[in-house]
Order: sequence, then structure tokens, then C-alpha cells
Amino acid sequence: MAPDRPTQLIDRFDRRISYLRLSVTDRCDFRCQYCMAETMEFLPRSEVLTIEELLRTARLFTELGVRKIRVTGGEPLIRRGVHELFEGLGDLAGLDSLALTTNGSQLADSGHALRDAGVNSINISLDSLQAERFKAITRIGDLNTVLRGIDRAVECGFDRIRLNAVILDGLNRDEVVPLTHYALEKGIHIAFIEEMPLGQVNLGGKPLAYVSSDTLQEELAEHFTLVPMTASDTAGPARDFLIAGSQTQVGFISPHSHNFCAQCNRLRISAEGRLLMCLGNEESIDLRGLLRAGSTDEEIKTTIIESLSIKPERHVFDQPEEPQIVRFMNATGG
Repeated sequence: MAPDRPTQLIDRFDRRISYLRLSVTDRCDFRCQYCMAETMEFLPRSEVLTIEELLRTARLFTELGVRKIRVTGGEPLIRRGVHELFEGLGDLAGLDSLALTTNGSQLADSGHALRDAGVNSINISLDSLQAERFKAITRIGDLNTVLRGIDRAVECGFDRIRLNAVILDGLNRDEVVPLTHYALEKGIHIAFIEEMPLGQVNLGGKPLAYVSSDTLQEELAEHFTLVPMTASDTAGPARDFLIAGSQTQVGFISPHSHNFCAQCNRLRISAEGRLLMCLGNEESIDLRGLLRAGSTDEEIKTTIIESLSIKPERHVFDQPEEPQIVRFMNATGG
């Protein structure tokens, strides 16, 4: 546990920022239908933050009071030099938690190195346990590879492993209970996420339709005894429940049906160095420009603190009259 360091990051709604989501690439070895188009144009490598720039940025945020960093993508583990990045992040003073979100494709080979570098928490995307359906959702992913990666993560003994499943009507609506049984058997956690409308994504020419978390919770309650957990136990946007008689938690992340913005404690940095105030809004600051213009640490930290004045009160996913966010999830980092 790092020594207590009060955050200097407090927005105009008195929300204290202690969590940074750091995207290291917009590239991915899958093409999940709710995340990106089948044919993508990725950022030129010159526009993506370097490993050195990522480490400097992370250090500045920890000096401002950030206690948790989650590395995201794209698929972070295909980024060249990413293990050097994790080693550097693991050495940062003031950091309580170093986390990773991944599709699991590289975990079988990378699990032990990640654990040794200091990663203590992993979220793994898993939307289906049916091989053909998994291939259809991801377009090019292999289910068995991901399952081997999950087994390796369990073997490595990470403090927390959670599956993330996006449930879409007409696609994988029937897998809510099987996915929960799988998490229970592995002794890990699972969260069901309402699809977030970023970018133009569809299935067979039809928009992908999210399923309300309330509907999923009602269905799971017919099969499991779900014990509510308090917000202090979970410290995130998910509404979490413990499956009675186990250590497995089931969470529901509900940007449509249960707005969670009042408790927002995070900022995001995209792969090209945009400091995003909110997943569901376009307000941002160009950190890459500051990093490459020779700005001092204090100048960059001052800009970060001042940028919180434009952090919105809430996202607009549940306001159809508002313009849709046009950037894809892989460009944002989730």
C-alpha cells in the first residue's frame, strides 16, 4: 500500500479523481462488432504516445494523487514495448493498483511477466462460450486461445480477475447464465456491460441493441442468490452482487439504465495522448502536444488540474437527442 497522498484532482462537482485509464494503442488483434468497424484505419505510429511519454504521463498523474492506473487499448498486449511499460508503471511511487483490460489473446504467454511487473488486477473480455459465435462477435478471435489465457491468469494468482461481457439482444442474450457459471467455476468475477454507443457499429446492417442490466439481474436471480455489495466494497461504476456461498461477484455496468456519473473518479488518456474528461463526451486536452513541445512537469500538471473545469457532470448515452460519440471504443480505451 502506497503512503496516503491527497489528490489534487478535484472537479467542479467535487468529485475526486484517483483513477487513470491509460490507452497504449488503438490497434487490436480482434474486430469486435460493438467496438470497431471490420475495416479500420489505425493511427500512424508517430501519433501514438511513446513508452517514455506514457511513463512520464503516468508519473505526473500519480504525483497529483492518482492511486490506480488501468492500461487499456485496443489490445494493450500487442503494443511493442508494453512489458517495459508495465515494469515502469509497477515502480511508480504512490500507486496502489496496476490493472489491465485485455481480450485475453496474449495472456497465455504474458501472464507471468505481467504479474512479476506488478499487475494485480485483470479484466478480460469474454462475450461467448460458443466457439462459432465468439468468432462471429470478434470476427477473427479464437475462443480456445482466450480460455487458455484465462486459465493462465488464474494460475498466476492475480489479486482480482474479472470477465467483462457485453450482452446484445439477438446475439448472445442466451449466454448470461452460462457465462456466470463459468466465472463461478473458475473462482473469478464477471460484469455485464450495457453496450455503449461509440462509433457506427452494427450487425448485419442493423444497430446492435443493448439489454438492460435490470433484465439480466432478474434472470440471474432465478438461478443464483445475489447478495448486494456496498459501494465502498466495489469502488467503481458497477452495481456488484456476491453470489451466495462463493467469492464470485457479479457486476452490472449500466450507462443507459443506471447513470453512475455522480461517483466518477476517473480520467482517460487515449492512445494519441488526448486527456478525455468522460467516455461519453468529447471534451479533451491535447497532452501529446505539451509532452512534445518541451513543457515542464509543473506546466503539464497545472494544465491537467485546470482541465478538470471542463469535466462534464454526466455522459449522454441515455439522451438520444444528443449527438452520438463518433470515436470508436478502441480509440478511447474504454
